[in-house]
Amino acid sequence: MGWIEETLHEDFRFSLRVERVLYEQRSEHHHLAIVENGFFGRALYLDGVLQTTERDEFIYHEMLAHVPILAHGAARRVLIVGGGDGGMLEEVLKHGTVEHVTMVEIDRGVVDLCREHLPGISKGAFDDPRLDLVIDDGVRYLERTAARFDVVISDATDPIGPGAALFSDAFYAGAKKVLNPGGILVTQNGVPFVQPGELRTSIAKLRPLFSDVTCYLATVPGYVGGPMAFGWASDEAAHREVSLETLSARFGAAGLDTRYYLPEIHGPAFALPRYVRDLVA
Repeated sequence: MGWIEETLHEDFRFSLRVERVLYEQRSEHHHLAIVENGFFGRALYLDGVLQTTERDEFIYHEMLAHVPILAHGAARRVLIVGGGDGGMLEEVLKHGTVEHVTMVEIDRGVVDLCREHLPGISKGAFDDPRLDLVIDDGVRYLERTAARFDVVISDATDPIGPGAALFSDAFYAGAKKVLNPGGILVTQNGVPFVQPGELRTSIAKLRPLFSDVTCYLATVPGYVGGPMAFGWASDEAAHREVSLETLSARFGAAGLDTRYYLPEIHGPAFALPRYVRDLVA
């Protein structure tokens, strides 16, 4: 028994006690590790950075999936870029109105590993016939595909290593290209209190492409340093003005089983504290 220490931040560290190492190996793109912790359960690390845990994954995945889908109101085709653990896929597929999901993951090893050792996160989502799983670089896929989507979800790692491409001008331009009119792009944008540059840079790159660009927040315990930011970009400003009554009706019609997301927290998630508002101004 020992400790595993996240190396994402230069000036502080976050550690989990390791009860058991379930897997550790280098794939084509990442150093992969899955460990078991007495509080967080099983946890996935890529290149020394915590990606998800069984205990708190529902917060991140619910907020990045249900906010854009319920705000859109008529999403039939969804693209997920990244998300090899399958948690985002599982949340998106809860919506019976979603007819097709394309998931683009650069590393087959992540998908295979998580299906074996973290099945409680994907809950069988990889077997859903609505899924088209594509093993490819996200930027390259966006450049080449003729497919179009109502919602694009960037479930990226941090902007280091292979994940950096999902924070590039080319990626954001590609996401804009594949969105149907009125579509929504949402992105993982880190913890702005300790990673302010990540959010500021993404917003600056999205503003020339979309007329409505901001972020919303949720607190995920495993991502230390404060609330996590989710980037939001669309050409349809009305998507952020959907009433609580309408959101509640859509939520009820979808029959969603959630542990964090509720229609009552949807709008308030876009209410930004001053330090975050300054980053996106």
